[in-house]
Amino acid sequence: MKRNIKQQSFFNELKKWVISAIFIILALLVLSSCADRAKPFNLVLLPDTQVYSRLYPEIFRSQTEWIVQNADSIAFVLQQGDITDRNSEEEWQNAVAAFSVMDGKVPYTFVPGNHDLGPGGSASNRDAELFNKYLPYDRYSKMAHFGGAFEPGKMENTYHTFRAGGLDWLILSLEFGTRDKILRWAGEVIEAHPKHKVIINTHDYMYSDDTRMSIDRDHSWIPQRYGVGEDTGDESVNDGEMMWEKLVSRYPNVLLVFSGHVLHSGTGQLVSTGIHGNDVYQMLANYQSGVEGSENGGNGFLRIVTIDPENKTISVKTYSPYINEYKTEPDQQFVFENVQLH
Repeated sequence: MKRNIKQQSFFNELKKWVISAIFIILALLVLSSCADRAKPFNLVLLPDTQVYSRLYPEIFRSQTEWIVQNADSIAFVLQQGDITDRNSEEEWQNAVAAFSVMDGKVPYTFVPGNHDLGPGGSASNRDAELFNKYLPYDRYSKMAHFGGAFEPGKMENTYHTFRAGGLDWLILSLEFGTRDKILRWAGEVIEAHPKHKVIINTHDYMYSDDTRMSIDRDHSWIPQRYGVGEDTGDESVNDGEMMWEKLVSRYPNVLLVFSGHVLHSGTGQLVSTGIHGNDVYQMLANYQSGVEGSENGGNGFLRIVTIDPENKTISVKTYSPYINEYKTEPDQQFVFENVQLH
């Protein structure tokens, strides 16, 4: 009888311990979930690094070193093309030296700009031999968050997934002068990720007058005016307005479009409503030589995009880790409010 009482006492204590452990685990899961939902996170944009690759590799490296130092708050780094200026071996070596600082520390993606294609960076054709030699598919396809490519073995058009702020995200990184067949592929990738918020990362899309690049508005630097723009059929290029009509506006989960390429002020922003009623936040940022007020190929300025799902905001700041300064003009520092993230 005493043994049964002892056994019963043991099982009662065990039951209490198990129940307590379950409550603790559930509490931790709830707290973890809440933290995931509430925590803002940053994206970092590295537009048009071409002059750094040619003349100021130390500036390019200062950007990626700062990113690694702040990796805990950065979910993803997106480079908007024109990685190099003249598509030369030396420039690609400098670019890879800067990029590789981030390897295994923070995920990143990139696209070819017009200066990364063709002989001398002319974009007279779609020769991306050096782009794929120095940024090889065999290496990057093995990295965390890599989702796939339009053409296995080539990195010109890729997609990536990650989770931040309690949400699933999809990045589509698309080539300069994005072709019809690439836009169709991108649409298929979006359709396969209906619950992901979509970010489109490309070289040429927004213009400095706060509209999308368009041949109909006689904009400069449109892809139709380069050698690659002479192709027809499935190889036909698309400017920003065409990309909006054929891809960006068509899916309810598209949220952001980032681009570079354009000079003048090097900035532009536009909020447009897609056919499903979703707002799409579209931004141009460029700091390279030729942009008004640019020094040293851009002086290391990059964009910090902070997404805060709880407060429904997307905040943008422009900062240079090279000179430790912010740009605070209204086109360089601003906030989008009432952003529908859920």
